[in-house]
Amino acid sequence: MTKTLSSSAPPAEITSWSEAFEEATPIEILAWASDEFKTKLTFATGFGAEGCVLIDLIGRYHLPVDIFTLDTGLLFPETYNLWRRLEDQYKIVIRGVSPALTVDKQTSRHGPELWTRKPDECCEIRKLSPLFLELSSFDAWVTAIRRDQTPDRADAPVVGWDKKFNLVKLNPLVRWSKKDVWAYLRRNKVPYNPLHDQGYPSIGCRPCTSSVSGSEEERAGRWRDLNKTECGLHTVQATSTTGCPERR
Repeated sequence: MTKTLSSSAPPAEITSWSEAFEEATPIEILAWASDEFKTKLTFATGFGAEGCVLIDLIGRYHLPVDIFTLDTGLLFPETYNLWRRLEDQYKIVIRGVSPALTVDKQTSRHGPELWTRKPDECCEIRKLSPLFLELSSFDAWVTAIRRDQTPDRADAPVVGWDKKFNLVKLNPLVRWSKKDVWAYLRRNKVPYNPLHDQGYPSIGCRPCTSSVSGSEEERAGRWRDLNKTECGLHTVQATSTTGCPERR
C-alpha cells in the first residue's frame, strides 16, 4: 500500500479490507493494521473516552503503534494530567504535536481569542495544519470516531481512504456505541478524563468546550452557539492555498 492511491474513490483493496473487518473486534483491527503498515501507522488521539479505549488496547497488547496528540496549547488541565497518567500506566510515549504559532503569537498576528471570531481559522492553525504535516510521514492513521456520534460520521467505514490527508484511515471503534465505550473503560479500569463525569461527553480545547445537559447530543458542547460541529479533522474538505485543509 502506498500513498499514491487514487483520492477520488477507495481502491478495491481498501474496500475489501473494510468489508472483511466490518465484524472484527477493535483489537483484531489494530493488530492487523500494525502488521500491515508497521512503522508507517500512527494513532492521533484527543484523549476522549474512545481514545482511552484504543490507548488501553495498544498498551495492553504491546502493539508497536505510534501515538501522538495535537497539543493546541488550549487543552484543559485535566487533559494534560490524563496524558501523563496514560503514559505512566501503559509505559508508552504519546508525542505532542504543536502548531507553528503559540497562542501568544497567534494573538499577536490575528488578534485575541480568534476562536470566538473565526473558529474555523483557529482550528486550521491549531489543529488541521499540524495534523496535515504530521500525517505526511505516515501511510495510515487510526482514529477513535464512532458512526453514532454525528451525521458526518454515520457512514464511516472500518477502513477507508482519507482523501483529505491522502492515506489510509482506520476506525476500529466505528461500530461501537457510547454504552460499549463506557462499559469497556469501567470493566478494564482505564483512566479517563474526569470532566466526563462533570457533564463533558466530548472534550476539545478549553475555550470551545462546554458541558451539556442530559437531553443534548454528546457533541452539543463543542463550539456552542456557533455554526460549527467539527474542527474539520474528520470531514471531507478542500485543500487551501496554504496546502492545509479548509472547512466547507
